[in-house]
Amino acid sequence: MSFNRFTAHDTAILLIDHQVGTMGWVKSISFDAMKRNAVMLAETARILNIPTVLTSSMEEYTQGPLLTELQTSLPAAFEKRVKRMGIVNAMDDANFAAAVKATGRKKLIVAGVTNDVCTVYPVLTLIDQGYEVQVVADAGGSPTLLADEISLRRMERHGATITTTNQLIAELAGTWATPEGGELVQLIIGALQA
Repeated sequence: MSFNRFTAHDTAILLIDHQVGTMGWVKSISFDAMKRNAVMLAETARILNIPTVLTSSMEEYTQGPLLTELQTSLPAAFEKRVKRMGIVNAMDDANFAAAVKATGRKKLIVAGVTNDVCTVYPVLTLIDQGYEVQVVADAGGSPTLLADEISLRRMERHGATITTTNQLIAELAGTWATPEGGELVQLIIGALQA
């Protein structure tokens, strides 16, 4: 396999169901670490002007609202978020699938709040549709470590690249010696010091 770097110019970000209720169901990573990483992805999208699609499922129920930090980082994407009514695979929602297509990008970064439910099915679908997909494993989690490991292995076997927040930010930055790179390195340093 060859290394085909993702850049801000050819990539879109999909953030799936980072809702305060659902986040409480994740036990394979701490709530604070998962939240920090999801917000770092949103901030990266803002700094690099990367098209981003947000979606939520049943916000009025136990899943709860999306993180308010996502609204702060990406107000337009937050306003246009796709509100699904219980559809498990976000790609089965016509509005979400249309929003993904509308980005015009074939390289997608995906982070879902639960890797074993929210992330796995859209990722499998996207790969089948010809997208290149990187899954940010530490911007989500699962109720158990085993569930997380199995879902990440399943996505990787299907062709997804599994990555982490810091690794992905470095890949997208390419260099720290630009104004955007400087902002991104400060984002990472701030997270490490928190």
